Amino acid sequence: MTEISLKNAVVDYPVMDVSNRSFKKQALSWVTGGAISTRRGEQVHVRALDNINLEIAPGDRVGLLGHNGSGKSTLLKLLAGVYHPTQGEVYVSGKITSLLDLTLGMEPESSGYENIFLRGVLLGIRPNEIKAVVEEIADFSGLGDYLNFPIRTYSSGMLVRLGFAISTAFPADIILMDEWLGVGDADFQKQANLRLKQMTENAAILVLASHSDSLIKEACNRVVRLEHGVVVEDRSFGRSL
Repeated sequence: MTEISLKNAVVDYPVMDVSNRSFKKQALSWVTGGAISTRRGEQVHVRALDNINLEIAPGDRVGLLGHNGSGKSTLLKLLAGVYHPTQGEVYVSGKITSLLDLTLGMEPESSGYENIFLRGVLLGIRPNEIKAVVEEIADFSGLGDYLNFPIRTYSSGMLVRLGFAISTAFPADIILMDEWLGVGDADFQKQANLRLKQMTENAAILVLASHSDSLIKEACNRVVRLEHGVVVEDRSFGRSL
């Protein structure tokens, strides 16, 4: 069964090369809302997530709200397996599509076609499954003959188009997004939005971080609000995609 469960989950970041002098501690306290601590002498840690308890079930479209530094992106990366909890438990069951970093794992000296396989494997897709949809990915990206060139020759927009085409080519039970993606020119954005809506409709769970209340109300049926790494609100409001 597809589900997400967090029990007393904590994520601490070690901050390297920062002394315990009062000025630096005061500055860190200001930018992190006071969520700093020291361990093992002068080592400074920032508590990005503090005692998170969440149960997310099939049908949930969860919108994460909060100011910059509230912990939204850290929570998404925790669910994606990029981070591991410092304390507590995180259980995620189901196939995940993470749209947090569309170009992660790409190799600059390799061609677009080669990077389709590299990123696909990084996403946990079997090579034969990737091979079956290579041409579909190529067509959706709209990059044509550029796919034969090393991706170091691509513009940033071309890289994102390729990464988006790869990341959204495979069905998923759980979709993790940091803001609703706007990629490429107007025509490509129209295709991308259509694909995203289809994916989120077919997925069992969506977790979407955003600064936009209106986007959350449109795309989600539940809102979780974070402040300084703590859940301060968790409510459903009966809307879904």
